[in-house]
Amino acid sequence: MTYLQFNFAMVTSTEVGYFSYIYSVIPPERYQQATGYVRSAMLTGYTFGSTLGQLLISLADTSYFHINTITLGLMGVALLISLSLPMPKKRLFFKSGVGVSVGTLDEEASEGGKEVKENCFAWQNVKRSGKQLWECLRVSYSSMKMLKWSLWWALATAGYGQVFNYVQLMWDHIEPSSTSSVYNGGVEAVCTLVGAAAAFSVGHIRIQWGMWGELSLGVFSAIGAGCVFLMGLTKNIWLCYTGYAIFKASYMFLITMTMFQIAVNLSMECYALTFGINTFVALTLQTILTAIVVDNSALGLDIVTQFLVYGGYYCVISVLFLTQGVYTVCKHCHKSADRPPESTDQPPQETLEKQRVPDSQHVKEHSIP
Repeated sequence: MTYLQFNFAMVTSTEVGYFSYIYSVIPPERYQQATGYVRSAMLTGYTFGSTLGQLLISLADTSYFHINTITLGLMGVALLISLSLPMPKKRLFFKSGVGVSVGTLDEEASEGGKEVKENCFAWQNVKRSGKQLWECLRVSYSSMKMLKWSLWWALATAGYGQVFNYVQLMWDHIEPSSTSSVYNGGVEAVCTLVGAAAAFSVGHIRIQWGMWGELSLGVFSAIGAGCVFLMGLTKNIWLCYTGYAIFKASYMFLITMTMFQIAVNLSMECYALTFGINTFVALTLQTILTAIVVDNSALGLDIVTQFLVYGGYYCVISVLFLTQGVYTVCKHCHKSADRPPESTDQPPQETLEKQRVPDSQHVKEHSIP
């Protein structure tokens, strides 16, 4: 299981690199559309894999070893396809302008002199890139709004990863595969489709996200907590399946909403870095949860108790964001009540966005040339 956790973390981290690659080969005005296409493709591929696995197990009586072999083969095909993709024509941080000047060195210079100059230019590139990364980091997390969205991302993703990794053990605990038919693959396929529909719906919801976003995080996190408790306490496999479907749909809805909110409020330089840091923090928290709750050298809890812990973990998240969400809604309502009737030139939410969230122009002004 430790090996599985390591590989899952590695695969999850590559998502950030893939999104960064996509953004480097398309124009900025297509970022939002491309994000939807990529997310839909990922969920569709997962649905196909789950359906294929269920069919092979139920109809062809295929062993799990052969299922893993087929998975490895499909990953090999994906690797070959990735090698044929075009190389990006621009870079996010490491500019090549300074490095190119190395090629203009006098051809008659000694090899020792060339090496010293190359090392000097390389060190300048590292310093310049480090300053630019730090500036983007400062701009991204100096906004309280972005900090709250990122906090939910890290906390909720860590909990979702634990439920996702160990739900198969919970299903086997409720209804052992050795004594009854299992439909785990089919359930994963259906749950992924439900999650895809929930994620797709985010793009068609028109509300004041600055006002209702945090409250939405708290409400749907509470729904997720209830579903995790249901999975841990029920003895009915179909209730467990239903709880997992609702839990996954609520998470996909919220993570899509979170990604959208971060993407629309930050420039590309900060967008990629923020996604990477949020994913890293989430995986770190997931590793800590695994070491404490699952590892036999620590608590080593049974699968039912584990899910009760994960449910309590999501309860804490929901309480935090419900409290903050109620406060934010009350503050907006109070400001609206105190505002004079004639002051209607600019909506209060737009004013709040400009005050709290640095836009791409602000980032460019603070970028290191």
